[in-house]
Amino acid sequence: MDRPELPLPQLHAFTVLAEELHFGRAAARLGIAQPPLSQQIARLEAKVGHPLFVRGPGRVALSPAGRELLPSAQRALAGLADGLAAARAVGSGRAGRLRIGFSASLALTVLPGLLRTFRERFPAVELDIREMTTAPQLAALREDAVDIGLLREPPPAGEEGALGFRTVLTEPFVAVLPSDHPLAAQRTVEVGALAEEPFVLLPRAVGPGLYDRITEVCGSVGFAPRIVQHAVEWQTVCALVGAGLGVSLAPASIRRIRLRGVAFRPVEPGTARTRVAVAWRRDDPNPLVARLLEVVGAG
Repeated sequence: MDRPELPLPQLHAFTVLAEELHFGRAAARLGIAQPPLSQQIARLEAKVGHPLFVRGPGRVALSPAGRELLPSAQRALAGLADGLAAARAVGSGRAGRLRIGFSASLALTVLPGLLRTFRERFPAVELDIREMTTAPQLAALREDAVDIGLLREPPPAGEEGALGFRTVLTEPFVAVLPSDHPLAAQRTVEVGALAEEPFVLLPRAVGPGLYDRITEVCGSVGFAPRIVQHAVEWQTVCALVGAGLGVSLAPASIRRIRLRGVAFRPVEPGTARTRVAVAWRRDDPNPLVARLLEVVGAG
């Protein structure tokens, strides 16, 4: 179907005159003189091929063709007004859709508060939240599959590429132990005391930064962890520890996972910490990315 070429001023003039049914009042409402209004209506009638108004002494009325056109003209103008308002809202970062990837353990720390604050400030924004480990998040960011990442242990300086990172918080580590393990009786655990223990850890492929950080903490006291089992989620790691398969080192927020048979203890050195960061594409034109970074900065 061919799209009709109807200039907006003509359509606007028609609807206003149809509502007022008086050239003087319609012209005043449009902010123009009567002759230009008459010209707009005449041009529109020429496009339609039929009169849109019946003109008589002291009266103006819609013709049958005008009555037929009016509802469509009003809907078109209202739809355009709605579209302009929506475009302005999206362009200013007050509306639209924001895709956020997050590591599962962050649901125990920064994620709920960050999302709550963002929704309070920007209630018209649609949030698409996707649980992903760190490596898939980085890939999704580079492939434009998500707009924001919330992850642990971002790449080291010099390896960021097109991505930007901002630290949100740092967390100490805790030892994850079977509750009947002798070390669970202690208030704190020396990392070196885990040297002979079998470890349950996340596979390096899903979070290389965190994996390397944990092995670095162990290496700082003279041993490499003997990994006997991998699990993709921290809840599974804790469950396997509780089943007696080994021990683990984990971010302190993992203590909020309540599982029977599992104990969490602070470790020494207490200076060992893991970093949580927000990530984004530096060249992303989506204004919602900047809005979320504002919320992170305000926090």
